[in-house]
Amino acid sequence: MSVIERTITVSWRHQVHFTEDLFDPANPLLRDVLADAESAPFSRRAKLLVIIDEALAEARPDLASAIQAYCTAHTDILDLVCPPVPIVGGEAVKNAYFRVSEIHALIDRHHIDRHNYVVAIGGGALLDMVGLAAATAHRGVRHVRVPTTTLAQDDSGVGVKNGINAFGKKNFIGTFAPPFAVLNDFNLLATLSDRDRRAGYVEAVKVACIRDAEFFTWLEQQAEALARFEPGPMKRLIQRSAELHLHHIATSGDAFEMGSARPLDFGHWAAHKLEQLSEYRLRHGEAVAVGIALDVLYSRARGFLAPEPAERILRLLERLGFELFTAELLHHDTDRQLLVVAGLEEFREHLGGQLTITLLQDIGAGFEVHDMSLPLVTQSIEELRQRHQRSRHTVPFSRESISQDHH
Repeated sequence: MSVIERTITVSWRHQVHFTEDLFDPANPLLRDVLADAESAPFSRRAKLLVIIDEALAEARPDLASAIQAYCTAHTDILDLVCPPVPIVGGEAVKNAYFRVSEIHALIDRHHIDRHNYVVAIGGGALLDMVGLAAATAHRGVRHVRVPTTTLAQDDSGVGVKNGINAFGKKNFIGTFAPPFAVLNDFNLLATLSDRDRRAGYVEAVKVACIRDAEFFTWLEQQAEALARFEPGPMKRLIQRSAELHLHHIATSGDAFEMGSARPLDFGHWAAHKLEQLSEYRLRHGEAVAVGIALDVLYSRARGFLAPEPAERILRLLERLGFELFTAELLHHDTDRQLLVVAGLEEFREHLGGQLTITLLQDIGAGFEVHDMSLPLVTQSIEELRQRHQRSRHTVPFSRESISQDHH
């Protein structure tokens, strides 16, 4: 018997650009990125298949024609194979595989090969779905992300994950495939509702909590300006958050999560379950705010985190406009077990191996634990509920009402 073994190292170039008016013909960024001599195997026009979030296309009826005009102005480099294709965005796009098949069919119809581009313009859910389609057509065609929500620009759009939901579980079907490029255009955030602008702030709070105390202090200093959605602070938040996320991906030694740790998912074990329990009434960012608050109180209850930094984190989230409690935290099964707790096993199972949850020792200092005390989780939920009640100046429910409120 014998064995042949080699260690294979694959390097990835991951580029995230920041710009404004991406589709102004005078802005060369898109043309230059797609005509990159390092990536072009030979001289030819780059084919583009462009997918656009339907809601964005409705809010910006000029956008599709602007994309076509841009490609016409740079027709020596760019070959737009068809008008931009609108597809419904939001979490609904990730709940059925047929949307992936639609993109596969377009890639086939327009002969998009591995040296051509699928450009997705939209929020994180649309980018996830289109990224999965691009990663699985021809075993991977080049995918360019143009995120159009705060959350996608500062977090999900700069990552290396693609996926859709299945079997009632978030991102059950997916791939790790870094995009060819991420192009963040701040002006594409202009049509967002306040709710959607705010949702992305929580990922900046998250990464500051686990990685950068100085950035957290800056977020505190700018909280009122951010709550008013002032452009300067918003741009800084997006760029620094994206930088921290990209730095972790590049330097963690586990970019494709081969182990059991998911530090960038601080607060997410509960958030993913809360999204599901709310039937996605909760935005991802809103659910993550609740999940972070829960894990902050749990960290304090376990004696890991001092009361003062715990309160700073909760207050920052509130100052930014987030609710830190949702009724789904109280939903339970017929055995009176809180349904959100099932998120722990789903979180473990998603990677396999040992349960690994990121908690806090201080602001900027995340660390990992491999077990969670269910009584302390329940206690932390109760504290969030009471905090929420106090903020509403209402009479608290009795403890018995927790087990009777929802099922």
